[in-house]
Amino acid sequence: MLLPLYQVDAFSDRPFAGNPAAVCPLTEWLPEATMRAIAAENNLAETAFFVPKAGAEGEYEIRWFTPAVEVELCGHATLASAHVLYRHLNFQPEEIVFHSKSGPLRVSRAENGMLTLDFPARPPKPLAQHPDGLVDGLGATPLALLAGPDLVCLFASEAEVRALRPNQARLAEVEFRGIIATAPGTNGIDFVSRFFGPRVGVPEDPVTGSAHTTLVPYWAEQLGKTSLRARQVSARGGELWCELRGERVLMSGHAVTYLKGEIELGELN
Repeated sequence: MLLPLYQVDAFSDRPFAGNPAAVCPLTEWLPEATMRAIAAENNLAETAFFVPKAGAEGEYEIRWFTPAVEVELCGHATLASAHVLYRHLNFQPEEIVFHSKSGPLRVSRAENGMLTLDFPARPPKPLAQHPDGLVDGLGATPLALLAGPDLVCLFASEAEVRALRPNQARLAEVEFRGIIATAPGTNGIDFVSRFFGPRVGVPEDPVTGSAHTTLVPYWAEQLGKTSLRARQVSARGGELWCELRGERVLMSGHAVTYLKGEIELGELN
Protein backbone atom coordinates (compact mmCIF):
# COMPACT_ATOMS: atom_id res chain seq x y z
CA MET A 1 0.00 0.00 0.00
CA LEU A 2 1.34 3.42 -1.01
CA LEU A 3 0.04 6.59 0.66
CA PRO A 4 0.82 10.13 -0.53
CA LEU A 5 2.74 12.24 1.95
CA TYR A 6 3.48 15.95 1.90
CA GLN A 7 5.49 18.00 4.36
CA VAL A 8 4.56 21.67 4.44
CA ASP A 9 6.05 24.60 6.33
CA ALA A 10 2.98 26.49 7.55
CA PHE A 11 2.82 30.16 8.56
CA SER A 12 5.95 30.86 6.52
CA ASP A 13 6.67 32.08 3.00
CA ARG A 14 9.98 30.20 2.80
CA PRO A 15 11.25 26.71 3.63
CA PHE A 16 12.91 25.95 6.97
CA ALA A 17 10.72 28.38 8.90
CA GLY A 18 7.19 28.33 10.30
CA ASN A 19 5.75 25.05 11.55
CA PRO A 20 6.30 21.84 9.57
CA ALA A 21 3.28 19.57 9.25
CA ALA A 22 2.85 16.24 7.50
CA VAL A 23 -0.27 15.83 5.38
CA CYS A 24 -1.70 12.48 4.23
CA PRO A 25 -4.68 12.77 1.86
CA LEU A 26 -6.77 9.59 1.99
CA THR A 27 -9.70 8.18 0.05
CA GLU A 28 -10.97 6.42 3.18
CA TRP A 29 -9.93 6.32 6.83
CA LEU A 30 -7.07 4.10 7.90
CA PRO A 31 -7.25 2.22 11.20
CA GLU A 32 -6.56 4.64 14.05
CA ALA A 33 -3.55 2.62 15.18
CA THR A 34 -2.00 3.04 11.73
CA MET A 35 -2.54 6.82 11.73
CA ARG A 36 -0.98 7.02 15.19
CA ALA A 37 2.00 4.99 14.00
CA ILE A 38 2.47 7.21 10.93
CA ALA A 39 2.36 10.34 13.09
CA ALA A 40 4.91 8.88 15.48
CA GLU A 41 7.14 7.90 12.56
CA ASN A 42 6.88 11.39 11.03
CA ASN A 43 7.87 12.84 14.42
CA LEU A 44 6.48 16.29 13.62
CA ALA A 45 4.23 18.34 15.89
CA GLU A 46 1.21 17.16 13.88
CA THR A 47 0.31 14.90 11.02
CA ALA A 48 -3.02 15.67 9.35
CA PHE A 49 -5.19 13.06 7.62
CA PHE A 50 -8.25 14.01 5.59
CA VAL A 51 -10.85 12.20 3.50
CA PRO A 52 -13.60 13.55 1.22
CA LYS A 53 -16.88 14.01 3.06
CA ALA A 54 -19.55 11.78 1.54
CA GLY A 55 -22.17 13.70 -0.43
CA ALA A 56 -20.53 17.11 0.11
CA GLU A 57 -18.39 18.34 -2.76
CA GLY A 58 -15.46 20.45 -1.65
CA GLU A 59 -15.74 19.30 1.97
CA TYR A 60 -13.51 16.97 3.93
CA GLU A 61 -13.24 15.26 7.29
CA ILE A 62 -9.93 15.93 9.03
CA ARG A 63 -8.03 14.48 11.99
CA TRP A 64 -4.67 15.45 13.54
CA PHE A 65 -2.14 13.41 15.50
CA THR A 66 0.96 14.44 17.40
CA PRO A 67 3.63 11.76 17.88
CA ALA A 68 1.80 10.85 21.10
CA VAL A 69 -1.94 11.68 20.91
CA GLU A 70 -4.84 12.76 18.71
CA VAL A 71 -5.77 16.42 19.18
CA GLU A 72 -9.14 18.13 18.73
CA LEU A 73 -7.91 21.25 16.95
CA CYS A 74 -4.78 22.14 14.99
CA GLY A 75 -4.22 25.29 13.00
CA HIS A 76 -0.94 24.85 11.17
CA ALA A 77 -1.72 21.33 9.92
CA THR A 78 -5.11 22.54 8.66
CA LEU A 79 -3.37 25.36 6.80
CA ALA A 80 -0.93 22.79 5.42
CA SER A 81 -3.80 20.52 4.32
CA ALA A 82 -5.47 23.38 2.46
CA HIS A 83 -2.14 24.21 0.81
CA VAL A 84 -1.83 20.61 -0.40
CA LEU A 85 -5.34 20.68 -1.84
CA TYR A 86 -4.80 23.96 -3.67
CA ARG A 87 -1.17 23.47 -4.71
CA HIS A 88 -0.99 19.76 -5.46
CA LEU A 89 -4.50 18.27 -5.76
CA ASN A 90 -6.08 20.80 -8.15
CA PHE A 91 -8.77 21.99 -5.73
CA GLN A 92 -10.51 24.94 -7.45
CA PRO A 93 -13.18 26.51 -5.19
CA GLU A 94 -12.14 29.53 -3.15
CA GLU A 95 -13.16 27.90 0.14
CA ILE A 96 -12.52 24.49 1.69
CA VAL A 97 -14.62 23.14 4.57
CA PHE A 98 -12.95 20.70 6.94
CA HIS A 99 -15.18 18.86 9.40
CA SER A 100 -13.42 18.13 12.69
CA LYS A 101 -13.99 17.28 16.33
CA SER A 102 -14.06 21.05 16.89
CA GLY A 103 -16.79 21.60 14.29
CA PRO A 104 -16.55 22.93 10.72
CA LEU A 105 -13.34 24.79 9.89
CA ARG A 106 -13.18 26.92 6.75
CA VAL A 107 -10.09 27.84 4.79
CA SER A 108 -10.07 30.37 1.97
CA ARG A 109 -7.34 31.73 -0.26
CA ALA A 110 -6.55 35.34 -1.06
CA GLU A 111 -5.00 36.95 -4.11
CA ASN A 112 -1.78 37.60 -2.18
CA GLY A 113 -1.21 33.87 -1.85
CA MET A 114 -2.06 33.64 1.82
CA LEU A 115 -4.59 31.18 3.22
CA THR A 116 -7.10 32.18 5.91
CA LEU A 117 -8.33 29.84 8.63
CA ASP A 118 -11.78 30.47 10.14
CA PHE A 119 -11.75 28.87 13.61
CA PRO A 120 -13.91 29.12 16.73
CA ALA A 121 -12.78 31.73 19.28
CA ARG A 122 -11.90 30.25 22.66
CA PRO A 123 -11.45 33.20 25.05
CA PRO A 124 -9.58 32.52 28.28
CA LYS A 125 -10.63 33.29 31.85
CA PRO A 126 -8.45 34.57 34.72
CA LEU A 127 -6.81 31.91 36.87
CA ALA A 128 -5.74 32.93 40.36
CA GLN A 129 -3.53 30.06 41.47
CA HIS A 130 -0.28 28.90 39.90
CA PRO A 131 -0.51 25.17 39.08
CA ASP A 132 2.14 22.96 40.64
CA GLY A 133 5.28 22.82 38.55
CA LEU A 134 4.56 25.90 36.44
CA VAL A 135 7.10 28.39 37.81
CA ASP A 136 9.82 25.76 38.07
CA GLY A 137 8.93 24.54 34.59
CA LEU A 138 9.10 27.98 32.99
CA GLY A 139 12.00 29.19 35.09
CA ALA A 140 10.10 32.47 35.50
CA THR A 141 7.01 33.81 37.25
CA PRO A 142 4.22 35.12 34.98
CA LEU A 143 2.50 38.42 35.75
CA ALA A 144 -0.88 36.71 35.48
CA LEU A 145 -2.50 33.49 34.33
CA LEU A 146 -5.48 32.78 32.09
CA ALA A 147 -7.17 29.43 31.54
CA GLY A 148 -8.58 28.20 28.27
CA PRO A 149 -7.92 24.89 26.54
CA ASP A 150 -4.29 25.84 27.25
CA LEU A 151 -2.76 27.75 30.15
CA VAL A 152 -1.85 31.31 29.13
CA CYS A 153 1.06 32.93 31.01
CA LEU A 154 1.33 36.69 30.65
CA PHE A 155 4.70 38.44 30.66
CA ALA A 156 5.65 42.11 30.46
CA SER A 157 7.91 42.00 27.43
CA GLU A 158 8.87 40.06 24.33
CA ALA A 159 12.40 39.73 25.72
CA GLU A 160 11.10 37.77 28.73
CA VAL A 161 9.20 35.37 26.49
CA ARG A 162 12.21 34.83 24.25
CA ALA A 163 14.45 34.23 27.27
CA LEU A 164 12.41 31.31 28.66
CA ARG A 165 14.35 28.05 28.90
CA PRO A 166 11.70 25.64 30.15
CA ASN A 167 12.19 22.46 32.12
CA GLN A 168 9.99 20.18 30.03
CA ALA A 169 9.69 17.48 32.69
CA ARG A 170 8.29 19.99 35.17
CA LEU A 171 5.98 21.56 32.59
CA ALA A 172 4.59 18.12 31.80
CA GLU A 173 3.22 18.07 35.35
CA VAL A 174 0.95 21.05 34.62
CA GLU A 175 -2.50 19.69 33.79
CA PHE A 176 -3.21 21.62 30.61
CA ARG A 177 -2.80 20.52 27.00
CA GLY A 178 -0.21 23.23 26.50
CA ILE A 179 1.47 26.21 28.14
CA ILE A 180 1.40 29.51 26.23
CA ALA A 181 3.78 32.34 27.14
CA THR A 182 2.74 35.68 25.67
CA ALA A 183 3.58 39.40 25.87
CA PRO A 184 3.03 42.62 23.92
CA GLY A 185 5.01 42.83 20.69
CA THR A 186 7.17 45.53 19.14
CA ASN A 187 7.87 47.00 15.69
CA GLY A 188 4.36 46.53 14.31
CA ILE A 189 3.72 43.18 15.99
CA ASP A 190 0.76 43.34 18.39
CA PHE A 191 1.70 40.34 20.51
CA VAL A 192 4.21 37.50 20.65
CA SER A 193 3.97 33.99 22.04
CA ARG A 194 5.62 30.64 22.54
CA PHE A 195 3.85 27.29 23.03
CA PHE A 196 5.06 24.33 25.08
CA GLY A 197 3.19 21.01 24.97
CA PRO A 198 5.22 18.24 26.61
CA ARG A 199 2.03 16.49 27.80
CA VAL A 200 1.04 15.88 24.17
CA GLY A 201 4.52 15.01 22.90
CA VAL A 202 5.45 18.48 21.60
CA PRO A 203 8.15 20.12 23.76
CA GLU A 204 7.89 23.42 21.84
CA ASP A 205 5.64 24.00 18.87
CA PRO A 206 7.12 26.41 16.30
CA VAL A 207 3.82 28.15 15.33
CA THR A 208 0.51 27.19 16.93
CA GLY A 209 -2.68 28.23 15.16
CA SER A 210 -4.98 26.71 17.79
CA ALA A 211 -3.30 28.76 20.55
CA HIS A 212 -4.28 31.93 18.72
CA THR A 213 -7.98 31.07 19.06
CA THR A 214 -7.37 31.92 22.73
CA LEU A 215 -4.73 34.64 22.34
CA VAL A 216 -6.59 36.74 19.77
CA PRO A 217 -9.74 37.30 21.89
CA TYR A 218 -7.57 38.26 24.87
CA TRP A 219 -5.28 40.68 23.03
CA ALA A 220 -8.16 42.16 21.00
CA GLU A 221 -9.79 43.19 24.27
CA GLN A 222 -6.54 44.44 25.80
CA LEU A 223 -5.51 46.48 22.77
CA GLY A 224 -8.97 47.65 21.72
CA LYS A 225 -8.67 46.40 18.15
CA THR A 226 -9.93 43.39 16.23
CA SER A 227 -7.20 43.12 13.56
CA LEU A 228 -3.92 41.91 15.01
CA ARG A 229 -0.52 40.88 13.76
CA ALA A 230 1.08 38.10 15.79
CA ARG A 231 4.48 36.49 15.88
CA GLN A 232 5.43 33.21 17.50
CA VAL A 233 9.02 33.66 18.65
CA SER A 234 10.18 30.05 18.58
CA ALA A 235 13.54 29.17 17.03
CA ARG A 236 11.90 28.74 13.60
CA GLY A 237 9.42 31.55 14.09
CA GLY A 238 6.28 32.42 12.17
CA GLU A 239 3.75 35.21 11.63
CA LEU A 240 -0.04 35.29 11.60
CA TRP A 241 -2.40 38.03 10.50
CA CYS A 242 -5.43 37.66 12.76
CA GLU A 243 -8.92 39.08 13.10
CA LEU A 244 -11.52 38.60 15.81
CA ARG A 245 -14.91 38.39 14.14
CA GLY A 246 -17.56 37.77 16.79
CA GLU A 247 -17.21 34.19 17.98
CA ARG A 248 -14.72 33.32 15.25
CA VAL A 249 -11.00 33.95 14.83
CA LEU A 250 -9.52 34.42 11.37
CA MET A 251 -5.83 33.58 10.99
CA SER A 252 -3.97 34.14 7.74
CA GLY A 253 -0.54 32.95 6.72
CA HIS A 254 1.61 31.53 3.98
CA ALA A 255 2.59 27.91 3.41
CA VAL A 256 5.31 26.28 1.31
CA THR A 257 5.89 22.65 0.34
CA TYR A 258 9.11 21.14 1.64
CA LEU A 259 8.73 17.60 0.30
CA LYS A 260 6.31 15.20 -1.31
CA GLY A 261 6.56 11.45 -1.52
CA GLU A 262 4.90 8.19 -0.55
CA ILE A 263 4.55 6.11 2.58
CA GLU A 264 5.04 2.42 1.82
CA LEU A 265 2.99 0.15 4.09
CA GLY A 266 2.59 -3.58 4.09
CA GLU A 267 -0.83 -5.16 4.03
CA LEU A 268 -2.96 -3.86 6.88
CA ASN A 269 -4.85 -6.33 9.03
